Order: sequence, then structure tokens, then C-alpha cells
Amino acid sequence: MSKAGSVWAYKPWWCQPWSILLTGAVLIGGSWGLMHTIWLTVLVAVPVVVWMVFFLLIYPRLMQESGALPDATPPQGE
Repeated sequence: MSKAGSVWAYKPWWCQPWSILLTGAVLIGGSWGLMHTIWLTVLVAVPVVVWMVFFLLIYPRLMQESGALPDATPPQGE
């Protein structure tokens, strides 16, 4: 998938894959770093991982399949 047909081309810098991964890692690592409690880290990690999976894997695929994004391939014969 090219950048033109990617959902990330329409998102601001703070909603790019790298920022989503970084935020999730900081939240999960920060909960362990502050509390050193496995149950609290798991309690933080589960919703954060669900959020990351949705926005990094499911949402872009749904946007591509819905046709809401412009076609990334140029018309043939031009």
C-alpha cells in the first residue's frame, strides 16, 4: 500500500504508527517502572494493547476496504 492510499497520510503526526507504539510502550513500561506490580501492569497493558491493535491493524484495513480512501493506483492508459 502506498502512502497516498494509506490512512496514515491523513492523520496528524501524533496519530502515526510510531507515536501509537511509543505511547503504548511508555504507558506499559511506566506502570511497571512506577509500581513494580505485575497485576497493575497487566491491568494497564490489556486495554492499551487492544487500543494499539485496533488503531494499527483493524482501523487501517477497515478504511481501505470501505473505499473511504482514494485509490492509490493511477488509472491505466494515462
